[in-house]
Amino acid sequence: MRGIEQIPRLYDALMWVLDRVALGRWRRSLLAPVAEAGPRPPLLLDLGCGTGRNLPLAAPGTRAIGMDPDEGMLRAARRRAPGVPLVRARAEALPFRDDAFQVVVSSLVFCSVDDPGRGLGEVARVLAPGGTLRMLEHVRPRSRAGAWLAGRVQPAWTLLAGGCRPDRDTEAAVREAGFRIAPASLRSRWILRRLDASPEEGGSPAPRSPGPRPPGLPSR
Repeated sequence: MRGIEQIPRLYDALMWVLDRVALGRWRRSLLAPVAEAGPRPPLLLDLGCGTGRNLPLAAPGTRAIGMDPDEGMLRAARRRAPGVPLVRARAEALPFRDDAFQVVVSSLVFCSVDDPGRGLGEVARVLAPGGTLRMLEHVRPRSRAGAWLAGRVQPAWTLLAGGCRPDRDTEAAVREAGFRIAPASLRSRWILRRLDASPEEGGSPAPRSPGPRPPGLPSR
């Protein structure tokens, strides 16, 4: 059974509503200008780009790449953001070389990643020194009643929503993966969190990879 997150038109309709009710301003903040990092424009990865709603919001001068495991979503993203390189891959196995990106963006993604710890390790690997993970995610409610409810609805919700887990504490997973969350970046609204995080210096290093260059970029 395909969940709503694997049906592009339904997914887009849901995101259209959520962007107007709660997510629009936070989504735009994910794509805020990126500090220059050398002679070339900064490079941004939209991890789990879905139908590409983030990609047109990238600041001028930022090179963006979209990545998603679902080909149907990528087809929709190609229509929305023609010319942006798109890659089919999973968060747990990013096909990019180490230190490739100044920013990785994740919006409502890690609730559905099969192995969030491994996915976050891959994010740490592909982030350049000083790079930032910008996240907009939903997390397990902090109240006892809310957490209980999330646990009760989880099996049905996960089935209907293509693997999304409402009982997952993604903010805690980010910390456990060795990231430091910038306190000034934290924004909360019920189960939604907006945060910026960077790999801790001296933390456990992610496995290194001789992976290919990000697509669509000239060789050095």
